[in-house]
Amino acid sequence: MPGFKALAWGGLIALWAMTVARADDGHVTSDWLAQRTDACAACHGKHGVATTPTFPTIAGQPESYLVHTLRAYRDGGRDNAIMAGQVRGLSDAEIAALAAYYHRQRGPLRRQRP
Repeated sequence: MPGFKALAWGGLIALWAMTVARADDGHVTSDWLAQRTDACAACHGKHGVATTPTFPTIAGQPESYLVHTLRAYRDGGRDNAIMAGQVRGLSDAEIAALAAYYHRQRGPLRRQRP
């Protein structure tokens, strides 16, 4: 299993690569979202279900919570060097796209409709 430093470096490299797939007009492309979620998977697991207790599972979290949390990391309201680096420069539309994606994923936090 890769160490924490390897995961952090992998995430930073993926973040750099994603700038290439980001649309200039602010529109979130499916390529951008795929690359972005690949970077998230380094810590949060594929589709947002973490494989270690070190990182939180984000699959199935409420969309509004994810938006609020990602904005807080981006804007400095929450302090975490890795997350701040991952979301630095993301637009509100990009954050909304990530939140919507992870909200839709199946995981232990997803609430089932009655």
